[in-house]
Amino acid sequence: MNKILSLSIKGLVAVLPLSLTLYFVYWFVEGTEGLLQPYVPAEFYFPGLGILLAVSIILVAGLLMNLYFVNGVVAFFNRQVEKIPLVKSVYGAIKDIMTVFSIKDKGNSKGVVSVELKPGMHVIGFVTGEQTGRELFGDENKIGVYVPVSYQIGGYTVYVDRELVSPLNISVEQAMRIALTGGVKAKV
Repeated sequence: MNKILSLSIKGLVAVLPLSLTLYFVYWFVEGTEGLLQPYVPAEFYFPGLGILLAVSIILVAGLLMNLYFVNGVVAFFNRQVEKIPLVKSVYGAIKDIMTVFSIKDKGNSKGVVSVELKPGMHVIGFVTGEQTGRELFGDENKIGVYVPVSYQIGGYTVYVDRELVSPLNISVEQAMRIALTGGVKAKV
């Protein structure tokens, strides 16, 4: 019985990540196709048009964000959305999460860090608020570090003394993978 359970768990570990990834891709493709299909005449529609259009829109939006005028318009609408109760909380949280996940590798010197919680105990984090630490705590020399929580999408922003933070020589992607999976089978 233990052998069957062990083989079942091994099979689940082998199949589940790929299955969930393929299902997510399928869900995304079906969703974009389903949204587009009613608006495109049948003679112009072909399978994959929704994905092609979604990728095109994302690329064009990225290109437009390089224009000063577009940045101003987006900033204006951001300010308007941030005035609406409840909506501003959800919008702000999503915007903050996107900011954390778009942290660039800054020569690995400021992006990915180790925070010493107590002697001999460290957590992986991402520097997100050097300026905010100065604004909130004045002369206390604190910086904001986002610490993700393993096996969840979420985490904590902690403000710690600068001397408790040391840079790690790994990429943001590697650090996020280690932090989110608890370091299980992480390739460093």
